[in-house]
Formats: sequence, structure tokens, C-alpha cells
Amino acid sequence: MSGPGFNQSFQQRQSQQLVLAPQMRQSLKILQVAALDLRATIQEEMQSNPTLEEMPMDDVSLEKTATSNDAEGGPETDAREEMEFKEDFRMLERIGQDWRDQMSDTGGVRPTSREDDERRQHFFDSLTTETSLSEHLMQQVEMAECTSAVREAVRYLVGSLDDRGFLTSSLSDLALLAGLPLETMQTAAKLLKSFDPAGIGAENLGECLLIQLAQKGREKSVAARIIRDHLELLVRRRIPDIARKMGLSTETIQEAIGEIGTLEPAPGRRFADDANRVVVPDVTVENDGGEWKIILNSDYIPRLRLSNTYKDLIAKGTLAKQERDYLREKLRSGKFIINAIEQRQRTIERITREIIKHQHEFFEEGVSKLKPLTMTQIADLIGVHETTVSRALANKYIKTPHGVFEMKYFFTSGYQSDAGQSVANTSVKEMIADIIAGEDPGAPLSDQDIVGALQAKGLGIARRTVAKYREELGLLSSNLRRRYD
Repeated sequence: MSGPGFNQSFQQRQSQQLVLAPQMRQSLKILQVAALDLRATIQEEMQSNPTLEEMPMDDVSLEKTATSNDAEGGPETDAREEMEFKEDFRMLERIGQDWRDQMSDTGGVRPTSREDDERRQHFFDSLTTETSLSEHLMQQVEMAECTSAVREAVRYLVGSLDDRGFLTSSLSDLALLAGLPLETMQTAAKLLKSFDPAGIGAENLGECLLIQLAQKGREKSVAARIIRDHLELLVRRRIPDIARKMGLSTETIQEAIGEIGTLEPAPGRRFADDANRVVVPDVTVENDGGEWKIILNSDYIPRLRLSNTYKDLIAKGTLAKQERDYLREKLRSGKFIINAIEQRQRTIERITREIIKHQHEFFEEGVSKLKPLTMTQIADLIGVHETTVSRALANKYIKTPHGVFEMKYFFTSGYQSDAGQSVANTSVKEMIADIIAGEDPGAPLSDQDIVGALQAKGLGIARRTVAKYREELGLLSSNLRRRYD
């Protein structure tokens, strides 16, 4: 019998959840990462998957053959895995579509205004600001016990690190550039290498990994020996060659590689971008005899294949079921990674091609001809969801005849002129800047005057919008721009 005020009831509820598998997270990571960071991302995947290996340059022509068969070598299995990959990728599209359908069913989707579109675009463009690597290291410099000269040298070294956290020049060259004694620079480098994150300040990947092992007291381990003496073979996943040269079993080498896989090959990448980071275009657009040519940047993409060593092990039929299942899963995962890299490049190329079609006048004449364009438009054209477009554009840059731009630069809402032409917000801002640049310094134009000047060009824009764009351009109000002779 239940007590007063106490009710107990049983209800059955059915719910649906979308959970991203590890392979899908890998695919998203590869899709979003910038060109400069792509090699480190792929090498991280290689460290956790022994069946992946980098192809020597003389074997690149065999890439298609090496990656088109799984451990069984059968075309039916290959076709099945290709279908599974495409289905996994389509699942990303359904995540966004399911959300839109749910919002529609609950009355959540409504017609949007231009202001709504701008806020939505801002959502796609926004990134959370976090502490940068240099800021993190500078905080440790200030707390370190060292002489002022060494502290100055450490600051100089911090400014010489790349996005991975590696030094970009030799200590002797840096000492010469900084005007400091080499001994001081060497002391500073030793201090920097003791900072968090472990491996920071290394001159190369090998030293970075060895620093991390040393901090764990593993400087004499098999893993450390592999890094010191056989790093090139390790990067290419030549496990049998490493075992033969070291006189150890492949099982021992595999265990050591597992330990190396727990290390961070690029300790600086988990931090926010510095404002002065080097920009490497992911794609270049050039005019080739009147036709626009798309050139994808593949300099930072290792050529991968599935290791024949592990395929042969499965084919021999001598492995235990658990070992065979493990290797099959790793081979499937490796195939997925290879496909994800190819999918990334294809997606970037398709988006770039549509940008060129829509923004043709920009590529011909420049920024003033930029037209309104949304990610939804491009998504509909290439047959993916807009969140996929947003991910593909994240951290990506495009080199054009008019300079290097973030790929998101080409996506902006806009206005319709009296002549029926679409004008992008970016172009409107340029018009406002030109109008102010041509004003009389002694009698600067008010925001309302600028509204009138834009109306004369066939653009009807509210005064508050002009004020907002002027502020975004860093231009003062008319009373603060006035100059008195």
C-alpha cells in the first residue's frame, strides 16, 4: 500500500539517438582540419592503426591497387566496404535532416529575415576563442626561475615555434638573429623543453617523441630505440624491417609501437590558433587560357595504403580468431581513413567549383563583385547537408588572383539593387569605405548621408545597418572623423 502523497507509475518511452562511431569522428576530423595540420592528423591515425603505411614515392602509381582490396582480396568484400563507407558518410547528412524534420514537426522552422540569415551565418563562421600556444608558454616563462637573458631567449624561441610546437630554425641561427650568445640560447631551449605540453620546443618529430618518453623514464625502452634509429621505417610502418634490423620479434616491435602511439606527435596543435599563424592555401584557383583551373594542395597528405604484411597474415589462416578479427577491423578502419582523405579532397574541389560558378565576377574583377551566397545553396548543388559544407570550409583557405582568402569569405548574405542585381554584404562594406575615403575631411558624411549615397547607387539600406558596417570596418562616426585646419 502506498503512503499518503506517494504515487508510483511505470511508463515505456521509445527514443532514438544518433551516436557517431569512432570512424565517423575520424572522418569529420579529417574533413575539418587545415592543410598545414593534415599530415600530423594522418600520422596520428597511422600510429593507432598498424595496418596503415605510407607509400614510398616510387610506389605511388600502385596506390589504387594497394587500397582497393581488403585482407581477403575479394572484389565483393571491397564493394561491400565501399557501400558501408558511403552509408556512414550519408549518416552525417541525415543528422542534419533529422534535426530539420523534427523542428518542422514541432513548428520550429519559420520564414527567416535577412537579420536571421546573418545570425545563422555568424553561427557557422564562429569559433570559440581559447588560449594560444604562445600565451600558454609565456605564462610558464614568467614563472620560471632563470636569468633575464635566458627568459628573453625563451621568449624568442616561443616566437619561433610552428603550429606543431617545433622550432623552425637551428639554435645557432636563432642566437645569431636574436643577438644572444649560443650558450644562452641552448640553456633557454633546454628550459623550454621542460614546459607543458611535453615535447614542446623540439627541432623535429623524433626529438619531440623522445622528450615525452624521457619524461616518463622510458628513454632506454625499445620504443625510444625505434625512434632514435628507425624513425623513417616507423613512419612508413615497415614493421618487419624494424624487427629484422633490431633483432627483435614483430610482437615486441608491435608492443613498442603501441607505446609510441600514446605520444603526441604535435604537442602544440591542441591550442587555439595564434593571430599570426602561417596560412597555407588548401586550394588554388588560376586562370588557364580563359578557364579557371582548380589545384588542390596535396603537399601535406601522405600517400597511404594497407599493409600487405597483415593481409598475408590473414590469408595464411594461421591466426587465432581474436587476432584475425582484430586485424580485419583495423584493415577496414584503415580503408575508411584512406577513403575519408579522398572524400575530403573531392568535397573541397566540388565546393570550390561551385564557388567559382557563383562568384565568377569576383574571380574576374575582384572583391567589389562579390555576390550573396549561402552554405545552403552550395549544399543543395553538390547534394550534401549544409553542416557538411560548414565542416569542409572550416580552417580552409583559397588562393585567388586577388589574394588568399578564407573559404568562408565567399559566403555572405546581401541585398538586391534597384536594377535587380544581388550585392554581397562585403561589397556594400567596400562601397561604404570608398564613400568615406572620398568625403571632405572638414565636412564628413553622416551615416544618413551615406544611406543617400548608397541609394544613388540603387541600394536601399537602413541607417543602423550602415552604422554597423562602418563600425565593423573600424571607421569612426562623422563627428570624430572631422578634421579642423
